[in-house]
Amino acid sequence: MRILVQKFGGTSLSTEQARDRVIRHIAREREDGFAVVVVVSAMGRKGDPYATDTLLSLMQDNEGALPPRERDLLLGCGEMISAAALCSLLLSRGIPSTALTGGGAGILTDDQFGNARIKSIGTDRIMGLLRQDKVVVVTGFQGVTAAGDLTTLGRGGSDTSATALGAALRAELVDIYTDVNGLLTADPRFVAEARQLACVSYTEIGNMARQGAKVIHPRAVEVAQQARIPVRVRSTFSDEPGTLVTDTPPAAQAVKDRYVTGIAHVAGVTQITVKALDGRNDMQLQVFQTMAKHHISVDFINVTPSGAVYTVFDHDAEHALQLLRQSGFAPTAVSGCAKISVIGGGMSGQPGVMARIVEALTEQGVTIMQSADSNMTIWVLVQQEDMAKALRALHAKFDLHRETDGP
Repeated sequence: MRILVQKFGGTSLSTEQARDRVIRHIAREREDGFAVVVVVSAMGRKGDPYATDTLLSLMQDNEGALPPRERDLLLGCGEMISAAALCSLLLSRGIPSTALTGGGAGILTDDQFGNARIKSIGTDRIMGLLRQDKVVVVTGFQGVTAAGDLTTLGRGGSDTSATALGAALRAELVDIYTDVNGLLTADPRFVAEARQLACVSYTEIGNMARQGAKVIHPRAVEVAQQARIPVRVRSTFSDEPGTLVTDTPPAAQAVKDRYVTGIAHVAGVTQITVKALDGRNDMQLQVFQTMAKHHISVDFINVTPSGAVYTVFDHDAEHALQLLRQSGFAPTAVSGCAKISVIGGGMSGQPGVMARIVEALTEQGVTIMQSADSNMTIWVLVQQEDMAKALRALHAKFDLHRETDGP
């Protein structure tokens, strides 16, 4: 049996026109000989009746007075509505179909409500339904504990549901449908020349996703990579193939000779600098323990004997600074910054990449406030007012509008 998993996000299900496109994609793959499993998110986005953020707002008048277990019961409703509605639509079009919750589909999780992890997936029920030639519609974003309680998998959980089911079912492909036609070399809102990538590696798209590109959740990429299941990121509103994610591309889609794949960004961050106090050698320990204790996410960390520099999101900055002052430190901060990431699988060992980054930004008068690097990513921190200019400059410097780049 050739199995294909399709995941449709909230915008893919929010209107009658969009749902018609979903039906076309499902019918096409069935005609091509696939047994199809469909994973759905809640319909629409914040403000739409059944969107996850809209359901969350129901608790605001009660000051969020709902325990995590019961909160997951509320948040799981949106996907259940989507699954039942899509199942009904498929049946009305003469396509045999059935809907399952995450637990009904065999997804067993731990009991970390709100951010559960998948422990195992039993596939017998889905396989039996596929043998009956049915399309199996599964609620994304959720599973069930051993005690039978519904759990949710955290933000981006529907992507994770899809790749995890693909791995468990040994699917031939997992298609992630969204409102953009694949992964682009940069955000087209800021870089008009941004180009769609035909094929990328798991590591490249994972890094792009972690650094601000929102086409697929990083956890979903990790699951697919471990199982070596190819993933396609596609648009619901097009029949184009989108971006193929794999480490073993077919010859027709072989990765070109490039060492920079794309540019990603995260805006709305604050740079915090803390200097060590005379006679104290526990500064770094106290700073980061304090951030961890109060659940403040830190990033872009540079530590030296004389102090530490790191970033937090703007919305956490004032709280972080207050905690540091209470601990006896005198932190300084620069708000309204943006983290820009230059990402590429061929970057490791390639001389001159950082020089070109500095050259591109210097030519545009953009100040680099901080930098760091890993095996296949170089990060720079800039003022947010310079972000768009920096993105365009780096995209042009590495010729990302073309299919290949060079030294």
